[in-house]
Amino acid sequence: MRLLVRHAIRLLGQENRGGGGGEVALFWKGGIRLKATTGYLKLATASAQPLESEKQVLRNNSPLTDSFGRHHTYLRISLTERCNLRCDYCMPAEGVPLQPKSNLLTTEEILRLARIFVEQGVRKIRLTGGEPTVRRDIVEIVAQMKALPELEQVGITTNGLVLTRLLLPLQRAGLDSLNISLDTLKRDRFEKITRRKGWERVIAGIDLAVQLGYRPKVNCVLMRDFNEDEICDFVDFTRDRPVDVRFIEYMPFSGNKWHTERLISYKDTLQAIRQRWPDFEALPNGPNDTSKAYAVPGFKGQVGFITSMTEHFCGTCNRLRLTADGNIKVCLFGNKEFSLRDAMRNEGISEEQLVDLIGAAVQRKKKQHAGMLNLSQMENRPMILIGG
Repeated sequence: MRLLVRHAIRLLGQENRGGGGGEVALFWKGGIRLKATTGYLKLATASAQPLESEKQVLRNNSPLTDSFGRHHTYLRISLTERCNLRCDYCMPAEGVPLQPKSNLLTTEEILRLARIFVEQGVRKIRLTGGEPTVRRDIVEIVAQMKALPELEQVGITTNGLVLTRLLLPLQRAGLDSLNISLDTLKRDRFEKITRRKGWERVIAGIDLAVQLGYRPKVNCVLMRDFNEDEICDFVDFTRDRPVDVRFIEYMPFSGNKWHTERLISYKDTLQAIRQRWPDFEALPNGPNDTSKAYAVPGFKGQVGFITSMTEHFCGTCNRLRLTADGNIKVCLFGNKEFSLRDAMRNEGISEEQLVDLIGAAVQRKKKQHAGMLNLSQMENRPMILIGG
């Protein structure tokens, strides 16, 4: 199995550099530079120049820092492939083939990988799915992750259907933040896009989150000929609620029948809002924010724009994804994955070698994802099998 690890690192390095023999991968571990050459790891003395701070040294030496200097501190973990909705931009109407339970990460494996990533520098974890709240042990998972030293934040992305029942236990377990998916403020449209009922429960879940002191993010995927007439309604939703409505550009994934004609760009959305609220103003953004923040002066909440298709933010990306079956995805739109599950389940693989594999995968992350037309022709998992 050690040979398999070396071989995997070699292949990752070849793909990253586009070459064959010679030095094909370079990553860092504990201040020592590791080179993958023709399948074998060789130690080399680090020749780093004096850096401004010890923190910067550790960051540069981290296996979570890629070849473009992006340091990844944010991990999204998909807890399940199952969902209690059938949103048409996320999965085909007939659903997706579910893998046998044995192919999915166990709770113990999820927590082990979370610990390993946190020890390497991850400071924020978001639990996704599928729908993470369909797991019976979701509250315990949150509590266990909150017990990890150095982990600063645990969040969840949910469709909100069962928040009125689960949010209080989740808060007691330590849940720091939540994103709630809601693409319409109209009941009949909700049932059309999700192919299920439950709009009232989602609204009740949002209001409960506010009552419990959260400032929830409400994720809305905009699609032409579906909900573009509700753009201003969603902005008005922030008038009396301290929520962050985030308009997400419609993105192509396998099975969601993506067409450019359905895409509503950030600039078109911004123009529509300013026709009603000319003083709609931009707010400051953090260095790794995926959302461009705006607000109507005097409103309790704010609005954000996630512009993955028309204005990508790859240069400041600090996110990694772990799928429910244990694959690491270094880019949401990348169709190359590497199984941490298989390596972890082999007794011949040490934890240090597992970290080396994570580092090799991070090193293959590209400078930016492909353009939207190319993305629409690339094979990738349906969104439900990636994790939102």
